[in-house]
Amino acid sequence: MKNHDSRILRKRKVKLRKRLARRQWSAQSKPMFRARNIQYEMAERVRAIDCGGIGAFHQLARKSGLIRAIDARLHVLKRHLPYQESDHVLNIAYNSLTGGNCLDDIELRRNDEAYMDGLGAERIPDPTTAGDFTRRFAEQDVLDLLEAINSVRPKLWKKRLKAAERKEAILDVDGTLAPTTGECKEGMGITYKGVWGYHPLLVSLANTQEPLYLVNRSGNRPSHDGSVEWLDRGIGLVRQAFSRVCQRGDTDFSLTRHFDRWTQEGVRFAFGKDATKNLVEIAEGLDTSRWSVLERRQRLPKTGRSRQRPVNVKEQIVVEKEYKNITLQKEHVAEFRYRPTRCKRGYRVIALRKQLSVDQGQVLLWKETRYFFYIANIEEMTPAEVVFFCNDRCNQENLIEQLKNGLNAMRMPVGDLVSNWAYMVMSALAWTLKAWFALLVRNSQRRQELLKMEFRGFLNAIVRLPTQIIRTGRRIVFRILGYNYWTRTFLETYDRISRLSLA
Repeated sequence: MKNHDSRILRKRKVKLRKRLARRQWSAQSKPMFRARNIQYEMAERVRAIDCGGIGAFHQLARKSGLIRAIDARLHVLKRHLPYQESDHVLNIAYNSLTGGNCLDDIELRRNDEAYMDGLGAERIPDPTTAGDFTRRFAEQDVLDLLEAINSVRPKLWKKRLKAAERKEAILDVDGTLAPTTGECKEGMGITYKGVWGYHPLLVSLANTQEPLYLVNRSGNRPSHDGSVEWLDRGIGLVRQAFSRVCQRGDTDFSLTRHFDRWTQEGVRFAFGKDATKNLVEIAEGLDTSRWSVLERRQRLPKTGRSRQRPVNVKEQIVVEKEYKNITLQKEHVAEFRYRPTRCKRGYRVIALRKQLSVDQGQVLLWKETRYFFYIANIEEMTPAEVVFFCNDRCNQENLIEQLKNGLNAMRMPVGDLVSNWAYMVMSALAWTLKAWFALLVRNSQRRQELLKMEFRGFLNAIVRLPTQIIRTGRRIVFRILGYNYWTRTFLETYDRISRLSLA
């Protein structure tokens, strides 16, 4: 970072700290918002954008080799008049990255001269052209785009993750429902919930929260359908940078016919297992001494002091209205060896026994016991650690939520399954750029904050920087006009991006 920029940041930080410092206010006779004589006027020379962070992400896409990889692998257009494939892909990705919710929002950026100047573009594709680009895709083209993006990931992992962080890659897999109200979208189906739409499959890397493979499927497909091919692709991808691979998934992905093969290939796994009758009988027949109480991990407050728990209003209403209520009393874990029918060897099965009470009002109706099972080939973890490890898969649920409602990548705006798949991949690229940016952050605590940050928070902290755009003979200058808590981190990380080389 330049000394001049660092000095300005320090001054702004001190000035803001003084302004927000706690002090004893006397009673105020007027509102704090006192502005009156507000006027608007157009700037004649100065031009600015509200998403100044976009320059850093475009530089990241260029320096990482992403643009070059897309143009080398993806061949959708017969002639480039005037756009390359990478222009179309990044146009949709940047629309999502800057807060656009649909293809029509591209029109706002297309009519922003300062935005196009910041990207060094004479013009960008309009929404109609962007939609037409997605309709040109065949399945192989979407796969080529996925592999073009994935070709950059191992280089960045090797460059930015320490050896200890690359000891084991954890692959999460899950399906999600993407409903649509359209009636003419080819490839959609009716889900088990009776909702029309699609059923995308996501294979993600839990270490960095990156979506590795995002696959569109008809809404009537089961969660695990076709997942093995994409899991195997994910295994091959992460092995280029990580020493070991471990897979996680819910009961739908407990595909026992592949357990022996994965184990022979050195792939570890921990999946949920359906509570079938034979497994429940085995668990009920275990000796009492083999069961131990499961102590859930306690989340400590950041301040070191715990606040008094507020009154549970929902619980009060349930009791007053005499609704039927199921309450968890105790949890116990045990383990045993079990050989699935389609396997030639046995695996660890962790049994989780939940003791529940069913109440109505303040009257106990009955007590109930439910069993949950996990199957794994991980030997060094205790039964409780296997349960916690599988429960950590909920982070992928958060990732799916961000892709669906943060980026609106699963909005399904175009006319058929493959074109919507292409749109999903291009829009989800915005989240990948977010993860790559976080990996380049020097401070480990800030890096983890950015990796875990919801997209809306990331958009406001890093992307939406009010910035003046100045074009000189050989430079495009982004002059930051505002300040927030993340500005120093942004500038320091941009310095690392500008020096990045993954060749």
